[in-house]
Amino acid sequence: MAPSAITKYQFRIRTRSGLVVDKLLIHGRDEIDAERKLRQMYQHCRILQCTVHQPGNSRELAAAR
Repeated sequence: MAPSAITKYQFRIRTRSGLVVDKLLIHGRDEIDAERKLRQMYQHCRILQCTVHQPGNSRELAAAR
């Protein structure tokens, strides 16, 4: 059985109380899985930015959701 690919996603969010939290790293099989885990910890947050975190390189996925 091959190991499933787990990727780190870096989020920038605004909490429901208005605080901006940068550089939240969450592991996930894909962006949807990482976002689900994020929303379990930060309910009613607004995702400002999401990037795939790779050592030395990151790629922006979505902004201003």
